[in-house]
Amino acid sequence: MMTKRRRKTKSVSNKITDKKRAAAAAEVKSDNLELQSWANLPDELLELILSRLVVADNIRASAVCKRWHSVASSVRVGDQSPWLMYFPKSDNCYDFYDPVRRKIHSHEFPELDECRVCYTKDGWLLLCRKQWAINHQFFLFNPFTRDLIQLPIREDRHSIAGFSCAPTSTGCVILTVDYISSYVVAISTCSPGANEWTTVNYENRPEFFGSIWNKLVFCNGLFYCLSLTGWLGVFDPVECTWSVLEVHPPKCLVEGFIAKNWSKEKFMTEHEGNIFLVNVCCGDDPIVFKLDQTQKEWKEVTTLNGVTLFASFMSSHSRAYVTGLMRNSVYFSKVRFYGKRCISFSLDDHRYYPSKQCRDWVEWDAFENIWIEPPKDFAGWN
Repeated sequence: MMTKRRRKTKSVSNKITDKKRAAAAAEVKSDNLELQSWANLPDELLELILSRLVVADNIRASAVCKRWHSVASSVRVGDQSPWLMYFPKSDNCYDFYDPVRRKIHSHEFPELDECRVCYTKDGWLLLCRKQWAINHQFFLFNPFTRDLIQLPIREDRHSIAGFSCAPTSTGCVILTVDYISSYVVAISTCSPGANEWTTVNYENRPEFFGSIWNKLVFCNGLFYCLSLTGWLGVFDPVECTWSVLEVHPPKCLVEGFIAKNWSKEKFMTEHEGNIFLVNVCCGDDPIVFKLDQTQKEWKEVTTLNGVTLFASFMSSHSRAYVTGLMRNSVYFSKVRFYGKRCISFSLDDHRYYPSKQCRDWVEWDAFENIWIEPPKDFAGWN
């Protein structure tokens, strides 16, 4: 009897051990399945999850593995890329090139008949139309909404013109900078709804005599004007003051001015409060500078930290995390391969794209195109 009991007890003990092993195996299997399910999520589900993340978290998720990197990059919601607007040689038909989708939209704008584009910002164009002998009519026009805002008539003697923000925003200031003489610069301003321009003449310091201002950008509440010789003039629209920064121009800008290569080969823009300057001399590789206002100098940079610059003669723009475009690059205002590709320069690869067909972009008529920012999620021309 004792032997039978021992055998029975042993049999029960084995069953308990087997159950524990089975439970442990099931737990391990469950953990493996959980890990496997995350690693092998269907692309559609992974896209849905990653598309709901903010940019910073999307970038972190892209570091998990190659597959997650590919999916995260494809659904990353970044800044809306500017479009390249081509001015017509006849009639009033304009082309808009979307560099992300590599698609061209063509539209007629009779409102722009006999107009010259001066500047663009926040999806708006600043234009002028000649009136009578010397007077010009300025106005702001949004080609995506077709809204038009008339500005006062004024004499045409401006070197550059621009505006601070969309005219639908509070505090919009339109500005022109005029070269009066080697000693005087005239600043004219007005706002949407104004009846006239306000013009003030400012004296240049002796070392800046002869400066002609031909690039303009609005940054941190100030208008920055770049001269042909590389000096920076600053206008405060609130205090109505003008000054020239004691920041010596990069050597290549001075050399370019002497060689008369200054008209189409330098570009200025801003990004998150920082001012960038792009210089291309005689078709060579672009040199990018960032303004260090603390040290009062232009510093050459070899990376844009993911930012893409869009350069055109009259105004340039910057974007971060532009979907479908090479980051850390400069995109120029010329399209090749029958409208399929923009000319760009990658700071990572130190080369132009497309290769061997890029150095003639400086021969392009600078006044025939400009980058313009469409509204976010704009889908009106599909």
